[in-house]
Amino acid sequence: MDFTDVERKTNESSRVIAILNQKGGVGKSTTTINLAAALGEKKNKVLIVDFDPQGNASSGLGIDKNEIDSSIYDVLLNETDIKDVILESSAKHVYLAPATIQLAGAEIELVSVMAREMQLKNALDEIRDEFDYILIDCPPSLGLLTINALTAVDSVIIPIQAEYYALEGVSKLLESIKMVKSKLNKHLEIFGVLITMYDSRTSLSKQVSEEVRNYFDEKMFKTYIPRTVKLSEAPSYGLPINQYAPLNKGAIAYKNLAKEVIKRA
Repeated sequence: MDFTDVERKTNESSRVIAILNQKGGVGKSTTTINLAAALGEKKNKVLIVDFDPQGNASSGLGIDKNEIDSSIYDVLLNETDIKDVILESSAKHVYLAPATIQLAGAEIELVSVMAREMQLKNALDEIRDEFDYILIDCPPSLGLLTINALTAVDSVIIPIQAEYYALEGVSKLLESIKMVKSKLNKHLEIFGVLITMYDSRTSLSKQVSEEVRNYFDEKMFKTYIPRTVKLSEAPSYGLPINQYAPLNKGAIAYKNLAKEVIKRA
C-alpha cells in the first residue's frame, strides 16, 4: 500500500522528534517503536526513521533487513527519494524508513558531501506534510548522523534509564543540542525527558528519577516506563508492545506517554 493513500488524522503541522541519548541501552529503539505504535493506535499517521546502523527499530517492527532493497542510507548518500524506501510496519498507521548496517559507513562518507548536516532534513521536508508525527531513532553517539537528525527535527525526547550514572554524559548531550540550535536549527528544543526501565520496588529507581526531575524540572514526562520482560520480548516477534501484550504495564505506560506527547504537541 502507498503511504500517500492514507490520510493524516489532522491538518495541523506535523511534529518531528528525535529520540536521543548518546548512551546505549537506555531504551531509545523501544521508546521509538512503542511510542509510534501508541500514537498510531490513536489514528495518528506516524513515520519512524531508523537512523541507527544497528537497525533495531526496523527489526523490532517485523522488517527483515536482509530483504530491504533500499534504506535511509541510500536517501543520504545515493540520492534515493525517501518515498521509495518507506515501508509498512507491523504497527497500525505506522510506517518505517529502515536502516541496515550499511548506515555505519555514512559517518565517514558524509564528510565530503555538500551541506552534509542537511541531508536528512532535505529528505524529510519532501514528505513532512504526509505524517502527523515523524520519530527518528538516533544512534548512541554524537556524530554526524546525530547532527543530521538534530538539524531535521523540531525537538528531542531524551530517554534516561533509572540506574546509577543516569545523568553521566547528559551535559555533553545538552551542549550538542545547544550547538545545533545556535548554528543549524534555531527552532530545536527539548520536548521531554523520559525515565525508562523504572522499577518501583527499588529505592535506586526512585532516587534516580528524583535526581533527573531535579535536573530537568518541567521537561520530565509524568509517565515512567517500567522494566518488564514483555517489553524486552516484543521486538523478537517484530511487534510493538500494544500488539504483543496489550494489557502489560509497559503497553499501558506507552499509551500514557502518547497522551502526554499529544497534549504537549
